[in-house]
Amino acid sequence: MESPFNPHWVKLVRYQHPEKMLGFARNIDDPTIAALYGMDAESYRSTRIRLEQQGREAALQLLEDAAFADRVDQLPFQQGEIVIGVGESTTDDRLSWFEIVRYLLDIRRPQDGIRLINEGVSGNTSTQVLGRMIGIINQQPDWIICMIGGNDTLRIGPEPTKCQVSLEETVINLKAIRTIAATGTQARWVWMTPPTIDEQRARMNPYFRQGELVWRNDDIESIGQFIRNQSDPVVDTQLDFGNPASSEWMEQDGIHPSIEGQKAIAKRLIVELTGGTTE
Repeated sequence: MESPFNPHWVKLVRYQHPEKMLGFARNIDDPTIAALYGMDAESYRSTRIRLEQQGREAALQLLEDAAFADRVDQLPFQQGEIVIGVGESTTDDRLSWFEIVRYLLDIRRPQDGIRLINEGVSGNTSTQVLGRMIGIINQQPDWIICMIGGNDTLRIGPEPTKCQVSLEETVINLKAIRTIAATGTQARWVWMTPPTIDEQRARMNPYFRQGELVWRNDDIESIGQFIRNQSDPVVDTQLDFGNPASSEWMEQDGIHPSIEGQKAIAKRLIVELTGGTTE
């Protein structure tokens, strides 16, 4: 048996979740998921548990700051409410900001029974999220926290002149997504800007080079500019990440936030939902 912490397996378990992508098969069991990854069931479970431990440890590290812990207590989520996170891999990640918030609430407010549903799907564009919105709102959330757009900006090919989804189409999609949520639910909505990236690291990544995949911060920041102009609350991750993104907050591929980056996103979200900075 290979090590249960084989890096390739860790990446699969961290970012790829077949039970979400196969909507008709959400109750598939661990052995089936492990087989899809090319793993045995025990290695899959061990890898997943290790990632969950890392996420919980990240939450505990944030809670070492007493003032921040007080903010978690003050989050406006009420007893029994449903909070849905909508997004792409930055949200789908088992070490994501959304999962860290789950652990924070579990540690500080377990009695409140707040239910967090992670509807992030790695690789999703705003077009794909739009196609899933009816299923999302049918869960009747009380809160929807939405961070999408990073995959819209992906450019493909030897002369990557076009994004997967143009900025104009992204704007149309985001407006439609918000309208569907407002029409079908009473959920409170929070926008999050997609974080910027480390373009140099991404250019050097062998997988991205082979696939001729390119992301540009200018494209990501354009989506952020649209989101910042919305009337709903906005959590601007781009303010913290910078351009290029802070190296310590990015994984080696230059695209995905590291655990430190995810902690920074979670912290920014909680600060904004509890009145912002006091400086």
